Amino acid sequence: MLELLQAYTGCPVTGLQHLVLPSQTLLLYPLGDSLVLLDARTLHLVRALAFWEAFPRTLHTKESIRCVSVDGSMKLVIAAMGSRIAAWSMSGVQSGVWRVHSTLILPEDQEVTALDCKSGIPHSTCLREFLSFDSGLLAIGSTSNLSVYTLVLENDLPTWSHKWRVTFSTPARVRFSPSLMYFATTSLYDNTVRVYLTTSGRQTQGIPHPRAVTNVQWRDAPQASSSARDDLILYTVTVDSVLRIFLPVIDAPQHLQLHATIDLFSSLPFSLASQSDPNLTASSIFWLDRTVVGDALNDILKNTGKDEEGRFRRLKDIKDEGWDLFLRVLGDGSLVVSGVANVDRRPPTLLKQFTLIQSSPGCLPRAPQHIYLVRDPGRTSLTLVTAPPLATYQLSLPEFFEAKAEGLTNVQQGPESFEGESARVIRFIRTPEGRGLAVLRDGNVGQTFRLKGRGSAILKQAAWHAADHAVVLAYGKMYATYTCAEQMLTLHSQPPVHLSLPPVTSMFVIPSSAHQSSIVAIASDHSVFHIHISYSPQPSLVMHSHTSLPLASPPMIILPVDPMAWSLPYMATGQSIHDVLLSISETGELAFWSFDEREESDTGWRCTGTVRTGRKNIRMARCSSAKKSALGPDGEELTIWDSKESEFASGLEYRQVLRIAEPVNDLDWSSTPDSQSILAVGFSHRVELLCQQRMSYFDDNPRWDLCWRIDLSEMIPHGISDSIWLANGSLLVGAGHHMLLYGQPQLDRREDVSESLFEYVARLNGPLVEYHPQMLLQCLLWGKLELVKEIIVNLAKHLREERDGAPDYRDYRSLPLELFLHDDRWEDKVRHSKSSAYSSLFDISSSTKEPQESDFDRQLVKQLIEDLETYPPPHFTPNEQAHLSVMIETTLEVEEQRRALDANGLRYLAMMRSFQILNRRASEPSSPQSNGVIPRQTGRRERLRYRDMIWAFHSESQELMLSASLSSCGGKMTWNEARSLGVFIWLTSADTMRSHMEVIARNQYLAGDNRDPTACSLFYFALGKVKLVHGLWRTAAWHPEQTIMLKFLSNDFTQPRWRTAALKNGYALLAKQRYEYAAAFFLLGGSLKDAVNICIRQLRDFQLAVALARVVEQGDRGPVLRDVLENTVIPLAFKDGNRWLGSWAFWLLHRRDFAVRILVAPLRDTATAFNSQSTEVGEPHYDDPSLALLFSQLKLKTLQTAKGTSEISGQMEFNFVLQVARVFCRLGCHVLALNLLQTWSFARPSTAVHEDMPGEKVLPPSPTASRRSLFPLEPALRRTSSIMIDMDIPSAAPTRSASPERRGGATLPIPEKEEMKEEPDFLARKAGLGNLMKSAKKDVKVPEFDMNAFF
Repeated sequence: MLELLQAYTGCPVTGLQHLVLPSQTLLLYPLGDSLVLLDARTLHLVRALAFWEAFPRTLHTKESIRCVSVDGSMKLVIAAMGSRIAAWSMSGVQSGVWRVHSTLILPEDQEVTALDCKSGIPHSTCLREFLSFDSGLLAIGSTSNLSVYTLVLENDLPTWSHKWRVTFSTPARVRFSPSLMYFATTSLYDNTVRVYLTTSGRQTQGIPHPRAVTNVQWRDAPQASSSARDDLILYTVTVDSVLRIFLPVIDAPQHLQLHATIDLFSSLPFSLASQSDPNLTASSIFWLDRTVVGDALNDILKNTGKDEEGRFRRLKDIKDEGWDLFLRVLGDGSLVVSGVANVDRRPPTLLKQFTLIQSSPGCLPRAPQHIYLVRDPGRTSLTLVTAPPLATYQLSLPEFFEAKAEGLTNVQQGPESFEGESARVIRFIRTPEGRGLAVLRDGNVGQTFRLKGRGSAILKQAAWHAADHAVVLAYGKMYATYTCAEQMLTLHSQPPVHLSLPPVTSMFVIPSSAHQSSIVAIASDHSVFHIHISYSPQPSLVMHSHTSLPLASPPMIILPVDPMAWSLPYMATGQSIHDVLLSISETGELAFWSFDEREESDTGWRCTGTVRTGRKNIRMARCSSAKKSALGPDGEELTIWDSKESEFASGLEYRQVLRIAEPVNDLDWSSTPDSQSILAVGFSHRVELLCQQRMSYFDDNPRWDLCWRIDLSEMIPHGISDSIWLANGSLLVGAGHHMLLYGQPQLDRREDVSESLFEYVARLNGPLVEYHPQMLLQCLLWGKLELVKEIIVNLAKHLREERDGAPDYRDYRSLPLELFLHDDRWEDKVRHSKSSAYSSLFDISSSTKEPQESDFDRQLVKQLIEDLETYPPPHFTPNEQAHLSVMIETTLEVEEQRRALDANGLRYLAMMRSFQILNRRASEPSSPQSNGVIPRQTGRRERLRYRDMIWAFHSESQELMLSASLSSCGGKMTWNEARSLGVFIWLTSADTMRSHMEVIARNQYLAGDNRDPTACSLFYFALGKVKLVHGLWRTAAWHPEQTIMLKFLSNDFTQPRWRTAALKNGYALLAKQRYEYAAAFFLLGGSLKDAVNICIRQLRDFQLAVALARVVEQGDRGPVLRDVLENTVIPLAFKDGNRWLGSWAFWLLHRRDFAVRILVAPLRDTATAFNSQSTEVGEPHYDDPSLALLFSQLKLKTLQTAKGTSEISGQMEFNFVLQVARVFCRLGCHVLALNLLQTWSFARPSTAVHEDMPGEKVLPPSPTASRRSLFPLEPALRRTSSIMIDMDIPSAAPTRSASPERRGGATLPIPEKEEMKEEPDFLARKAGLGNLMKSAKKDVKVPEFDMNAFF
């Protein structure tokens, strides 16, 4: 998703070092207090080594590493800072891991100026005595000394042992000879090269030069030479780019003498070299390592055929003759390669010098100061490295010596040197659109950059010093700085513009038009400055306003709202219509502010919303353009809040408790093109990217989750100081002196690019494809069965068309949008089909047409599931792949039984089939057709969700659902299966519950092979069938308790004595933790309350308690059931935020007004209104759109539900529907959200009373007339065909003659007719439950039934 596009690790000022490894070659150079290790070919950052890893006290110093040396044999890297020396080596256990090898400290006044480290097998006897076998040598040049150390082991720890020290004035460079017997050194204050003996420190020779020496290099001994003699051959280069070759004298092998010089005149013709053209005279010369060249030539010539011998003749001559090659780079970028022959021959007077090749200008951009030639592991080509600027080139020797352009090609270009790059990064600042960038570094140094192209690189623009605050403008082409000491804001333009400002604590830029910008500055007293910047015709700074936010108390923090995703048009004044500021109070209240340009505005700022977080001591916060706020208060708790706070959502979307050892250092937001938010959370050594996750009915995923992690712990030891999003999803991370740019995969680099970050986020939180199982499930729940069938048929058709190979799901053609917006409710379909079927019995049409069979059948479903097993849709999780097949099978089951069940029954059947199929698939191995593609272990659920049980509870087809539930259990339903399906939650008939409990009791007894009567005693005792259990004990001869139980159950338990005995046995069993059997004895003793308490407290099974109470009390009005509902179920529903369970419990309590209110109203308000004993109220879960479906069914179903609806304000219902629509979008079902908003009806109960029309004859009211004309819920009558009256409404006196009085009876007085007043609908709605009941009692005057009235 994100890859490292470029690492900004500075440009090497001094020379480079290289280390050859088996798989790659590393380049090393110092930057600040760290060493940078790059891949020599690609210049990719491999690792940075911090000096404070060896010396922790140098962590906060501003010193820099001055000297670096590399020992290729021991893979040792040595660096010096001041008087301290640190060494690193590669771990022999973990590949690519570097460890601190050893350290060395010199006297404080001896600053290290030169280093060289080399190891090897000594050949001379005296050197062998000086060194241990294959030990290391370290030559150190300091301020006034030159010393040598050897590496020894003390107590298995590497230690540097001092050998000798001589006085020397500031050595500039030190180089060991290949034999380690000598080393050469130069000084900063003279032009002499001095040679010393390694063993004693005695100077053997001083070689003066006419100019300052810039480089010293010993020539390696020839590889084919077996002589042990030390042939001292030294190359030196002076500042005038003249290379000199020094060879030993025959009679004095330790004395060097000048034998050859390679200058500009020996490389070019005299006519060209004598010109004063700087493009020719400005040159650099370098020795090409003959070991590297020789190895490459061997590889090339080894694979050369006979037909190519002519082409490679020159290469063969270079190898066979052993020529030394020298490369001169001229000022115009042309290359001249010179050769020197016979260096290895004696006498040295036979040296021959010649020019091999001269290239055309432009091969290199200019003459570099350093050139290195390194091998490419696994390649025959070489890598040529130049500095500065740092660049790598691929050198193909055959083409290069044929003067072809492809002989030297650029591979990677490093950045140019930039002022302040060695200082540590402190903070990043960007332009509003993310295409300009400012970098604030240690020491009040700042730099500006602009983003290149689509975010592949950043280009340097300018630098500044001594500024406390800065902003970057105009896509990075301009910037402004503020200095607290001078209290001056400066726009760095041509010419500069200044504006005086009081002390400010922060500054930032907000989006504006192309010709102007706006700066907002926050003062120390939390007042806000608004400054306009104009670019034409002349740059200017104008103070627009200086006001304070209209807050009751001063805010704790004022932050800018991240404008990265602002896309709406700008106002005429140039100000954006989005929020600009975020203020945070001491109590944790977030307030969002935008510009208020109205004339009546006093402050110029308008609050657009608030969120009460309840968090205190907030030390870090960031707000996205989508008004998502991330907070990092003390205690290291990271929270994400949505600004859409309402009675349906607290705003809290994500909460993570972090470890105190890993505090959050940085937060920053970005946005995708479709306005999805991504949060970058910066820790000490990693950056975690959080994105919003789509909600799911199938998985309990968090709303926000980790989508990518950038870990720098193995790359850069410095802690991350800041990270910031740039345009196009690029992320810039600053750590120490380094900047790392991460971005989307580059399409032009390779074909097999991975999924981009934006694509990944859109897939996780964007709209779903129509065949996604979550979309199919929601369509089934909302009655769109025909639509689901069309989707399945369309998917099967697509897979059939791609039968020749793997299908490309990207070519899937979706159904028209209109089909999703069509109201396809099952009850309408069933009603229409039934009416048309009956009408056809009487209406005979001459044009009778046979209906076409649907394409949706069992054969299509079977083939489709096999295709999906073989070719699952891409990016579907294993759980989603399994659910897709489940939903297809479930749709077939629903279709086959849709004629027999109502809509709620079909919903229950759909979810029950899904539940059963998933659990079956979770326990089965992979089918042969799947080839192991889809894992079967998708997770087993213990029970249906309460939501699915409530659908069955409100269904009128319970007998059919019970039959289907029994069939799903193989006809042998035990209590565990009944509990998993919630049977005794949704059954409403007392007779059915008793008969079904008897079925469960019988299955419990038959479930085991032993036929244990204790397994079914609880259920049979609840049914009062003690004698039946007594008979079962007669057959349990194997049971050790048979004799006791037969004797005990033979007693009459209607007598108090034996009831007490049963209770005592129940307590004894309770002490033995035989809970279920104890509950059975409590039932036997007539104590339902105790049995129910055991189910709740010990068995943790409130469903069993409800089942026992409903069966024993033979209905839903018993006191034990009421106690269970009020004290267990309802508190549990409030605690878990389960509105479905709470609605069911209120319905059983005959508080159906609360059964409706709990679906919509806040839980705390509902609990308070009900006087619930529950003090703990959980999170308000409005994350299920089916809540709206149930609410739409119940809100006008009965008088009590109408009462509950009247207590819900119209605004609350409006907000509830919007919340459900947002939940649909969070589920990825955006089209269903649109359908909900399009079809929702806000029909509400009314207490309006109609007055008699003038002149209309008043008839005596009848029961029918009274209910139709005076019914207080009249608007609902147009919506529902009937409404149940479940309220006890006292009747008024009859209007006709009374029936004959019974003996001893009293005649009820007839009250006078009351005058009724018309009450507006909104007043009745505001009056609530009390007025509704009052109007119902007052207006509905139903006469008592009197038989005499009919005669």
